[in-house]
Amino acid sequence: IRDEESGYNKNLFCIPKHYEEDLETVFIPHGLILDRTERLAKDIMQDMGSHHIVALCVLKGGYKFFADLLDHIKALNQNGDRSVPITVDFVRIKSY
Repeated sequence: IRDEESGYNKNLFCIPKHYEEDLETVFIPHGLILDRTERLAKDIMQDMGSHHIVALCVLKGGYKFFADLLDHIKALNQNGDRSVPITVDFVRIKSY
């Protein structure tokens, strides 16, 4: 996001009431994040070829993104012309 980026008006989105006063604008809409996550899954599948995928999630903050990414990878795995084995694991670290 460039410094001069003004973002989107928060009135275009459903903002939880407890965040309304804290937000001025929305920089990245949720739909765009989901689209980029799906694209990342496609790129991972293409780059990995038929190699085993080991997915490692850093717990607490990364879980939702990790789950969304794995959902897209699993969909590609089920609907594609090849199936790639996936191993999932989690790690919790003190600070990052």
